Amino acid sequence: MATAQTTAAASPAVPGVLTPESVNDAGLTTPVKAGDKGVAVLRAQILLDRARFSPGEIDGASGSNLHRAIAGFQASHGLEVSGNMDAPTWTALDSDSAPALISVTLSAEDVAGPFRSLPSGMPAQAKLDALGYVSSLEALGERFHASPTLLRQLNPGKDFGRAGEQLVVPGVQATSPMPAVAKVVVDKSDSTVSLLDEAGKVVAQYPASTGSEHDPLPLGDWKIKGVGKHPVFHYNPKLFWDAKAKDAKATLAAGPNNPVGVVWIDLSKDHYGIHGTPEPSKIGKTQSHGCIRMTNWSAQEVSEAVKPGMIATLQE
Repeated sequence: MATAQTTAAASPAVPGVLTPESVNDAGLTTPVKAGDKGVAVLRAQILLDRARFSPGEIDGASGSNLHRAIAGFQASHGLEVSGNMDAPTWTALDSDSAPALISVTLSAEDVAGPFRSLPSGMPAQAKLDALGYVSSLEALGERFHASPTLLRQLNPGKDFGRAGEQLVVPGVQATSPMPAVAKVVVDKSDSTVSLLDEAGKVVAQYPASTGSEHDPLPLGDWKIKGVGKHPVFHYNPKLFWDAKAKDAKATLAAGPNNPVGVVWIDLSKDHYGIHGTPEPSKIGKTQSHGCIRMTNWSAQEVSEAVKPGMIATLQE
């Protein structure tokens, strides 16, 4: 596996340029607004991710998932809830002084694969014995919660398929253990999944896709029945409103590019669960077929915090 160093190699600080030095030292000069990009946005995304108020796929750009994460962090920390990165919120986040960007060195295991392209369509994918990553870059993006575009931007000219290559990546390792979780809340109004402690305080929040007009979120209290790691996906076209007439039932092998990702959290509502996705950039921005879709890394974190019998409240 790639080995991480606690600090990234310093680069000349150029305002607005994403270097380890500029991002790690970034301060808040003006409130972060929708559409903003740059060093402060990237540092905010990483610090929120480490605080378990996930902005989704880290990309250095301010969007709806970032503002939901900010609002959740503000509410949890007794700050005025605006969804905007203001000075008090920045101060609270800035107590985490660990580097936002770190260096890693690719190992032989990181680049070994196997990597292969995926055909489109479930019938074609059902013929494969695994639905793994298409490239080491995609695998690294999931590991460091980052968009492949951002990783390229942080590492111009670097070879993501060469063992020994040193890369700059977001430092997303949480700085403290996950608090004990007593309940899960899926909120359609802001497309989030939240983990609550015994006192009802939100200790973690993640963006999610939560149903659609054709497959609305099944509101109510449901129980978590169990967790399945590396699930296979049983495709039944009768359960999909947009299935093609020629589609037949199919079983798709496990893997991060499986339609339900790397983990399935089974709910007491038949055919419904909380699960991962092969398309992290779309989480919180597109609709689902009724289930609750999260990034693979967020679904994995939730799966490690919940237990069978725990209540999952699905609400508007």
